[in-house]
Amino acid sequence: MKPVQSELKRWMEQNENFQENYNRTRQEVLADPEIKEFLAAHPELKKNEINKSLIKLYEYKTQSKQCDRCKSFGSCQNMLQGYSPILHVEDNEIHLSYEKCHSRVDYERQQKQHKLIKSLFMPKEIMQATIADIDSDPERSEAVRQLLHFVGQVKEGLPKKGIYFYGPFGVGKTYFLGALANQLKEKNISSTLIYMPEFVREIKASFKDDSINDKIDYFKKADVLMLDDIGAELHSAWFRDEILGSILQYRMMEGLPVFFTSNYSMDQLEGHLATTRGGVEEVKAGRIMERIKQVSKEVRIAGGNRRDI
Repeated sequence: MKPVQSELKRWMEQNENFQENYNRTRQEVLADPEIKEFLAAHPELKKNEINKSLIKLYEYKTQSKQCDRCKSFGSCQNMLQGYSPILHVEDNEIHLSYEKCHSRVDYERQQKQHKLIKSLFMPKEIMQATIADIDSDPERSEAVRQLLHFVGQVKEGLPKKGIYFYGPFGVGKTYFLGALANQLKEKNISSTLIYMPEFVREIKASFKDDSINDKIDYFKKADVLMLDDIGAELHSAWFRDEILGSILQYRMMEGLPVFFTSNYSMDQLEGHLATTRGGVEEVKAGRIMERIKQVSKEVRIAGGNRRDI
């Protein structure tokens, strides 16, 4: 590239022993095994063209090729970080171009996957969860089996139903969501994790900057939506019907899965959602629960409190 070429040119012009150094550099470049192989593969190249392209050949020689001199993308020695040089011939002229190296391709893949999980107010440890780290407690085996079953179905397309995990406080329900999200990102499927109590506050705060419709639309259309600790929030009839109901209705109609965690079973949650400041609204709560049942399957997680371990 230009910086390397101009540096070599300036060095040649300023050096008193220009011809001597030029000849030595030429010999070193043409003795390079890869360059010898390249020139042998193109016998049509004239001596004039080779001499004219010496700076390109020198640049190729001094750069790392597909990470052969670099341990990682971060320690890349090349002038263009993460790019490997390529020599090719067009119209009997030598050209030098660059392609992404293996390390850069892997780095970009990891960065892309990292962005596939979007989280609102989730602990760092949950974002690093893996299915392999879920312990083999028999009381959790059915939950693990259902989780793996969902992941297995993804090969044929995103399933229409997620899972409603419920159980006592501290049994690892939220960890299951994080583990699933990380498993799905390996398959390039995005997940959005939301801690429900904070989500309610986030929606209320959205009135100040008029962003509520944009946020609701985003949650409606997420590939996989995960609502953590539903039932723990201080809900209102308005949030239940206009926000949660709207999101679930859209996802039910579009066949998009939702995952939940809760301390309540579905029957218990229905009673919880029915109780508002205005009284008991069983019909409206039942309507929400019907949508929850359409987008998820109820699975219990039992066992001891992991937070005490």
